[in-house]
Amino acid sequence: MIRSRKLPKDTNQRAAEIVRLATQEQEEQPTRTPIQEYLAQIGRKGGLVGGKARAESMSARRRKQIAQKAAQSRWAAKK
Repeated sequence: MIRSRKLPKDTNQRAAEIVRLATQEQEEQPTRTPIQEYLAQIGRKGGLVGGKARAESMSARRRKQIAQKAAQSRWAAKK
């Protein structure tokens, strides 16, 4: 997996960075140990269940409060 990073704002530097990224060889992914693979599976399983379980355990009023706070944060960031 290639990690994305911001490209430079300068046009020439940006072009050079794009060429560098396009021509470099793909890095080999490190292999995981069986323990790391097992822990990743556990974490993925919990992550898939977590949001649904949290939403089911909350009251409708609390979910509405959280949604309103998130909307206010989004609108505040756009100003």
